Amino acid sequence: MKEANSNDNYDAQTLLLNDSNGNQLFCYLEQLVSVEGQEYALLTPVDTPVSLFKINEKDEPELIEKIDKNEQILKNAEAVLQEHDLRLIRSAVTLTVSGELEEPIYDELEEDYIDDDSESYELLVNFNLFDQEYGLYIPLDPFFIVGKLKDKGALLVEDDEFDKIQPLIETELEKSSS
Repeated sequence: MKEANSNDNYDAQTLLLNDSNGNQLFCYLEQLVSVEGQEYALLTPVDTPVSLFKINEKDEPELIEKIDKNEQILKNAEAVLQEHDLRLIRSAVTLTVSGELEEPIYDELEEDYIDDDSESYELLVNFNLFDQEYGLYIPLDPFFIVGKLKDKGALLVEDDEFDKIQPLIETELEKSSS
């Protein structure tokens, strides 16, 4: 496993997370949780996770959950981010953005803020494609990923396995925090 970059103030171990499609995401290892004899890793992306939203006529953003990595919409997003010296990374689990982002000031969030039931987002950039407006938003809630340690990296816990193990991990975390 690699240590964090020397320019980071954060000194957690880092590792590569792989998903079942061969995609990778560079992550910090936040915590290990043992459930039913198996070690699971709670990970956070090194780069900033972003979510893509379609902005409809009523200005109510709609989350786009699945998108092909080669779609034109991502090429447009990439071009807009490059204007801000940022880079879009099509990684495992989520899209991420690398580069120097300004830290959001949570007290000053304005209309560029979405509260989507359980998660909150802040607008990073918006752009148009074929007369349709889109936005890349940064989730304001912590973005944790569950993986199983393997070799010098981790494998993403997905689908049915994730649905089964998530409540058990949450129970273990509650036990250890009390």
